[in-house]
Amino acid sequence: MTTRPGGDAAENGGEGTHGDGETARGRNETAEERADRQWQDLMQEIRVVQTGVQILLGFLLTVVFTSRYESLGSTDKGIYVLTVVLGSLATGALIGPVSFHRIVAGRRIKPETVVWASRLTFVGILLLLATLTSALVLILRVATDDAIVPWLVGGVLAWYLLCWFALPLWARGRYTAKGGSGGSAGRDGG
Repeated sequence: MTTRPGGDAAENGGEGTHGDGETARGRNETAEERADRQWQDLMQEIRVVQTGVQILLGFLLTVVFTSRYESLGSTDKGIYVLTVVLGSLATGALIGPVSFHRIVAGRRIKPETVVWASRLTFVGILLLLATLTSALVLILRVATDDAIVPWLVGGVLAWYLLCWFALPLWARGRYTAKGGSGGSAGRDGG
């Protein structure tokens, strides 16, 4: 089974010209069926992330209207503004795939839509990481001793990086490598 012409493994959610791992385990689907499945998977993933980002952004937008905001120093106000901007950018990136799909719907470019939506989602996740880190810095600066803030933020950031990137990349390498128990085509093909 092949992917669209010119596509590579990174663009196709881990798929290459040899299949996506699912195919190696017996899934027999056309490129259109695969794109439809990938689109549904992506929309489920985005629903989870969007909810958290929208709640966080909604909370952040209200902070400026509280009496406590006025007592913040200029550094903390700067961190707040940065956090709101990052949250807004994350929201935009994570809502982007829906808009993208609406604008190109019916044009028979679902595989390309999946690729671009995946990219936007990944950028949104990176922006969410930055938003959460920045929000944590601000909250901990206000709530605790400044000396421990870098340690606490560093620990939480390391946890995010482990959960969101290191473990998935480890599993991807372990279970898609040649001879691995995943049975897929290897690193070059997915």
